Amino acid sequence: MGNSDLRRLNREIRATEKKLEAVRRGELWPMNGRERRAMARALASGSYRAARGRSTGRAEEQIDSTGSAAEMRLNAELSALHGERQRLITQAARAKAAKKSSGWF
Repeated sequence: MGNSDLRRLNREIRATEKKLEAVRRGELWPMNGRERRAMARALASGSYRAARGRSTGRAEEQIDSTGSAAEMRLNAELSALHGERQRLITQAARAKAAKKSSGWF
C-alpha cells in the first residue's frame, strides 16, 4: 500500500461526503442520470397537476423517494470506501509487522 492510495481514498471519501450533504440539502448535482430524470419527471408531473388545481401527493412522494434512494446509494458508496481504506491500513500494518519480525537486531 502506498500513501498515494490512501490519499486517493481519502479524497474520494471527502467528495462522497460532500455529495451526501448536498443530497440531504435537496440539491440535484450529486445525483446520477437516472435519479435526475426521475426527479425531473416528478417535478413536471407535480407542476402540471398543481396548475390544474389537483393534488400533488404522488409527485411529492416520488421526489422524496428519489432523494432517499440517492442518499442510500451515497451512504453505501461511503461505507464501501471506508471499508477499503481500513483494509489498506490493516494490510500495511501486517506488512510492517512481518518485516519487523523477520529481521534480527
